[in-house]
Amino acid sequence: MSVFLVNPSDNSFGTAVITPRWLFVLAAATPTSVGDPILVDESLEPIVPERIHAGDIVGISVHTGNALRGYKVGAMARERGAWVVYGGIHATLFPEEALERGQAHAVVKGDGDLVWAKVVRDCLAGNPDKVYEGGRIAGTDFLPARWDLMRPEKYMWASVQTIRGCPKHCSFCSVWRTDGQKPRQRRHESVIDEIVNLRRLGFRFVALADDNFYPVTLTDLRLAREQNNQAKVDELTEIRAERFALMEELAKLPQDMVFFTQITMEAGEDGEYLDAMRKANIKGALVGVEAVTPEGLKAVYKDWNYSGEALAKQLQTFKAHGVHVLGSFIFGLPTDKPATFDATVEMALKAGVTFAQFVMMTPFPGTVDFGRWEKQQSVDPAMVGDVPITRYWLIPTEVRPKMFTPHPSMSSDEIRERTQKVWDRFYNWPAIWERSACCPNMTSRIAFIFLSKLYRQMYAGTGISSDSARRKKSKRWARWTARQCKRLFQAKPMPELRSPDWGPAFARPAFVRDEGQESGGLTVLGGD
Repeated sequence: MSVFLVNPSDNSFGTAVITPRWLFVLAAATPTSVGDPILVDESLEPIVPERIHAGDIVGISVHTGNALRGYKVGAMARERGAWVVYGGIHATLFPEEALERGQAHAVVKGDGDLVWAKVVRDCLAGNPDKVYEGGRIAGTDFLPARWDLMRPEKYMWASVQTIRGCPKHCSFCSVWRTDGQKPRQRRHESVIDEIVNLRRLGFRFVALADDNFYPVTLTDLRLAREQNNQAKVDELTEIRAERFALMEELAKLPQDMVFFTQITMEAGEDGEYLDAMRKANIKGALVGVEAVTPEGLKAVYKDWNYSGEALAKQLQTFKAHGVHVLGSFIFGLPTDKPATFDATVEMALKAGVTFAQFVMMTPFPGTVDFGRWEKQQSVDPAMVGDVPITRYWLIPTEVRPKMFTPHPSMSSDEIRERTQKVWDRFYNWPAIWERSACCPNMTSRIAFIFLSKLYRQMYAGTGISSDSARRKKSKRWARWTARQCKRLFQAKPMPELRSPDWGPAFARPAFVRDEGQESGGLTVLGGD
């Protein structure tokens, strides 16, 4: 009997940009009595059905974008006699769909760190529950990943999570509903231990894969003080202090390391925080700009963001403090006009945004936008074949629409074409070369250029090149570019690197493999 953990994908590139962290966390949660799980990341290579046998356990994590592929993998595994279990944000939102469409025996809702071991034991006993409530576990219960099961040569960047949840309430985002608005913070000692393990394997580049790396704003603290809510002030102060403690320890790691995360725009008002990020070698962050007009920001419940000249100034503030921005912009908002597209790319270029992504408005399940759209469609839902448009993720990708909500003044084709032109303008060769000047040497500039082109190739999926020949050509180019990028991001392993001695107040988990002290058949990270 084997336990498989599968990250489903329709596109296999042989090389991936960032490790799918959940695979390695659930590997850590898998009971040692069943042996090491078999990890299958389909962004590298498709699963081989013949490897799955009757009695095996197949865990599949799905988000909305890969749900259909995940259901196909699950159906195949069940046909071969395996126990099929789904988890992830989409299964949390639609457990019945995973049971029916994905032919699941069981579905895990919420965090899997603690409940996964029970699921495995129940499957082995032949009586799994249909639904398991993983809930929202405390940060102290987050499991470090089993990076010893990873193939380091296949990934450019590793990923470590330091916090879950986001206190914001953006209309297009489901994180605050699924992961909660209360930040659940992991102890910095555990985070540093895990990063040290990754640097020993040869990873210089690490994504801090958090819902929001800046969970406490200066405004949050000010409002709590004005309300004389001392308990809230103490709570926020403690969270903020732990953030600074983490960054202080990150700054002590080998100076060739580079970190990347995602934060809200308000961090631009907090120079002390940005300076701490720079010292910690957090070189860049994805910042949700979303819209460049006041009307657009109001439409997505994000009116705390700046617009116009104030927006450009605040984005430049990040760069002035040594933190490069990957700006995220949304097109297709009801307030958008044809001029919005040019204004957006002009703003991104003027503000000195280092990378940018331009996505078309998509109502994701669990969001305010989705609930509003689903209600509008309830009277006479549009259909694609036999699938209602409000279940667009079940429509095969080759016929799936690229936009789902009608725009008051532009057609879907016009929005797609204008979005594609924005991608093309921001990522043309002269613009990329000019932005690469932020790199310290020529090798870094070459890496920057390759990564920019790869990012544009992998994420500018606006549907313009829709025929199969162009899709195949695009994938071949992305695979080639990914291989070149991987070589540029490789670093020499540092097996001699050790974690700090945190003292008796911090107990390292006994299941983390390393070359240190033996513990229960596995080994403890760190110490001699």
